[in-house]
Amino acid sequence: MSPPPLPPVPYHASALRPSWPTLPAALRAAVGERLGAPVVTARVAGAGFTRGFAAVLETADGGRAFVKAAPAVEQPHLVDWYAREAAILDRLPVALPAPRPRWTLYEAGWFVLCTDAVDGHTPRLPWVAGELDATLTGCAEVAAALADPPAELTALGLPHLADLARSDILWWEEVAAGREPTPPLPPPALGRLPELVALESRLPRYAAGVTGLIHGDLRVDNVLIDADGRAWFCDWTWVCSGPAWFDLAGLLLTAYASGLDADRLFAAHPATAGAPPDALDATLAALAGYYLTGAAAAPPTASPHLPAHQRWSGEQALDWLARRQGWG
Repeated sequence: MSPPPLPPVPYHASALRPSWPTLPAALRAAVGERLGAPVVTARVAGAGFTRGFAAVLETADGGRAFVKAAPAVEQPHLVDWYAREAAILDRLPVALPAPRPRWTLYEAGWFVLCTDAVDGHTPRLPWVAGELDATLTGCAEVAAALADPPAELTALGLPHLADLARSDILWWEEVAAGREPTPPLPPPALGRLPELVALESRLPRYAAGVTGLIHGDLRVDNVLIDADGRAWFCDWTWVCSGPAWFDLAGLLLTAYASGLDADRLFAAHPATAGAPPDALDATLAALAGYYLTGAAAAPPTASPHLPAHQRWSGEQALDWLARRQGWG
């Protein structure tokens, strides 16, 4: 049996971030002041696909915190993302397995978000059974807690997955219309563009009217497994109204790539209760188009590893879909 097709760059080493000493001195001093003591060590986060600063900081008095930071002039989109995440984290139910926010500040032209530090590691691939079980259990906790989200969270005016799908996720229709180039396709998917367009078009309809909230960007690099084996979920910038099975399908791309029975894992999970029979197919079609077209147009402000990871993720989504559809 051939080994599973792992990502080209491990998820725990996908980021390219500035180091703590390269940040402006005034910014480092302000962060140390807010933490209550000078920073003595900084362990830069290896996971993720942005170029923003992200690290666990330890202070001279033994304190620990996780800090994200981005410059407003060079990376205004990251500043917006971090500010949005700060607002969301402050309103998430406190029992969720998510880092608790501490504070934000703006200093030396940089925006900073500080949260509690989670002492954990990115899940290993191929998936280890215990880590996958913990992550799927955590997904169920999040889905249950956000099925009826608190009013202060919905008051932020968070987007709807149905709208996001139409504006940013569905790309096969653009390819079919000649507005986007056709990405490289494996043999089973050749000539299947009409089917891909039809499948992805169902996602907005299936997501419409759902009032529960989802993480919206649930990948392995946004999960941490702590010393007790519990899964924690990070990077809450893209929370939106939508069905929990959308998060689950995206996460299980790596389970499929690990050679596991991802169909069974999806069908058996509480998040899929009440899902349309072809919800997984619609999601896989949409994700395949999103990742494969995005791989050819990654922004220069992202990690240089992003295109390879998008291409790999798109290939896994398309391979899984082709197998489910019998496109052999």
